Amino acid sequence: MKRVGFLLKVKADKVEEYKKHHSAVWPEMLAALRRTGWHNYSLFLRDDGLLFGYFETPESFQAALAGMSKEAINARWQEFMAPYFEALGGLHPDESMVELEEVFHLD
Repeated sequence: MKRVGFLLKVKADKVEEYKKHHSAVWPEMLAALRRTGWHNYSLFLRDDGLLFGYFETPESFQAALAGMSKEAINARWQEFMAPYFEALGGLHPDESMVELEEVFHLD
């Protein structure tokens, strides 16, 4: 199982609304994540909007993203969430995730 950490930046003035949407993620989106190998998925958010995501997947970050790119519900979710993020440059949030290098792990 590959452990993946990534960063994104939520606009500071949209943090509370972003959290509200993630308290009720669409069931179809949750099913698509499970179907495409996103396990033990968590998001952590600082008050200034820095977002850290973590999940585990059978293959790789790229394979997990590729699987989600084939899901119609993901395209809708990404369009819905795009206004909440800084510096996307016209990309969807899932196309702008900065993968972090794992430098330590303790089981």
